[in-house]
Amino acid sequence: MLRAALLLLALASTAAFGAGDPAAGESKASVCAACHGMDGNSQIAQWPKIAGQHADYTARQTRMVRDQQREVPQMYPIVMNLSDEDIADIAAWYATQEIEPGVADEALVDLGRSIYHGGNIESGVPSCMACHGPTGNGIPEMGYPMLRAQHADYTADRLRRYRDGQSYDSNSAIMVGVAANLTDEEIDAVSSYIEGLHRSAPAGN
Repeated sequence: MLRAALLLLALASTAAFGAGDPAAGESKASVCAACHGMDGNSQIAQWPKIAGQHADYTARQTRMVRDQQREVPQMYPIVMNLSDEDIADIAAWYATQEIEPGVADEALVDLGRSIYHGGNIESGVPSCMACHGPTGNGIPEMGYPMLRAQHADYTADRLRRYRDGQSYDSNSAIMVGVAANLTDEEIDAVSSYIEGLHRSAPAGN
């Protein structure tokens, strides 16, 4: 029932805001380039890579920051005056870009792979692949983002925030439950594993 409701919500959001124009978004993306890079591959692990990210996801997150539904103090001044059309165009541009592959820490791969693909049955942690897919491509229709090749530092920070109860929409509320019983060791391992995920083959293979 929850998955069906979220699907309807995602479809309604798409219909309401429409698809952006990547050609128009290329020039508009200059306001984002300092942190995320013109091609969406940020060079600082604090800021997420958004190259190849589902356009609807990027647009929705940006609107929430602009509308102060999601608190990102560093980003708000950049997006506060963007229109819905601007945001849709920028998100469409970044969706056309190719994310640069990352590399997992070999020392963390075994535990990271275990958590990503199987969760932790004993502590009640579900697998990440259930919503984000075996190669981290996400499920755009459900609003679940692409994770593969994301900076491990950024992913680990997000997971710790979720574990601490930080939530700003229905999907982040799901993540609060998912992360509630993750240990620091598991967070670091699965975040590193995600950074090494590629489009067609799990990290460490």
